[in-house]
Amino acid sequence: MGLRRAQGPDGGLTASTYSYLGGFDSSSNVLAGQLRGVPVAGTLAHSFVTSFSGSEVPPDPMLAPAAGEGPGVDLAAKAQVWLEHVCAHLGLGVQEPHPGERAAFVAYALAFPRAFQGLLDSYSVRRSGLPNFLAVALALGELGYRAVGVRLDSGDLLQQAQEIRKVFRAAAAQFQVPWLASVPIAVSNNIDEEALARLAQEGSEVNVIGIGTSAVTCPQQPSLGCVYKLVAVGGQPRMKLTEDPEKQTLPGSKAAFRLLGCDGSLLMDVLQLAEEPAPQAGQELRVWPPGAQEPCTVRPAQVEPLLRLCFQQGQLCEPLPSLAESRALVQLSLSQLSPEHRRLQSPAQYQVGGRPALCASALCAPALTMPTTLLLCSLQVVLSERLQALVNSLHARASP
Repeated sequence: MGLRRAQGPDGGLTASTYSYLGGFDSSSNVLAGQLRGVPVAGTLAHSFVTSFSGSEVPPDPMLAPAAGEGPGVDLAAKAQVWLEHVCAHLGLGVQEPHPGERAAFVAYALAFPRAFQGLLDSYSVRRSGLPNFLAVALALGELGYRAVGVRLDSGDLLQQAQEIRKVFRAAAAQFQVPWLASVPIAVSNNIDEEALARLAQEGSEVNVIGIGTSAVTCPQQPSLGCVYKLVAVGGQPRMKLTEDPEKQTLPGSKAAFRLLGCDGSLLMDVLQLAEEPAPQAGQELRVWPPGAQEPCTVRPAQVEPLLRLCFQQGQLCEPLPSLAESRALVQLSLSQLSPEHRRLQSPAQYQVGGRPALCASALCAPALTMPTTLLLCSLQVVLSERLQALVNSLHARASP
């Protein structure tokens, strides 16, 4: 819902696309729906509600029953009748709910009788938005239509949702309309990760969460914290040297693999030089975890290559996946992460290790990108592995 806060029209389009790719259900950006196939959903705006004064007369106030049989009904007049019953039930004066808000709800319901929803906080949720919504929703209900939801956009969203759900349940019992008790409640208003966790907690009455600014502008990381660096030219390694260790690079073209356990859980990702043989399932693998002083041994049950050649010499090597296929892959990858990696507070760091040859390749440069002891140990491991391979080869040749 953050199109108006995005950095330009293309920023809004890409944010809508990648939010859906990452797990959002839909976007309010209709252009993303038209161009990229992103499911489109949304609610009416405050500007729509406040543009009505209450004196407006709908061009055609008549609404036919949902079943298509019988004469049309004046929806505005029917809503006014229901308003009296609703206000008596809520202990409000019939003059308290804002007439312009009710006129806006009626206009919206006439245009979208099968998708009617109410934005409740343009004036007052309790004294105006809620009774006006109930009046129009119950009027539609008489004609066989069901409201699809309400939205809150200010205040304590969690508490208000609980209070509104109580009103819905009481009204459903009072007016003998069971469907009213389960009308979905949507919330929005600068929702970030912490607010999202609170709204999605067990016992919450919130059914739909609209997120905009915090997803589109990404306040925790307003710019991408990584850049590309040259690592090889014509097969020759290249390395960036700098006083800032975080900006130094490991030279050489690389391959990346994901190691999985017997239960399909993620063990770690591994970087290695591109010319090295790929890790094999069931075989032991020496890996340098970040910050470790010696390598560890891993025996993966499954090995997945992470890098695929998509473009070469400016040409597409294989058809690109559809947005739906990419979304499915993202959801599968996220589901494989452990709860420790996905928790909001102090998440566990996912391990990305390096093969010994990759770590040792940095010794070819005049400056080291990793602790000297780590690289020397890495080089020692590489040399010992190659020496052992040579010994094995000599034994094989000497065997009868």
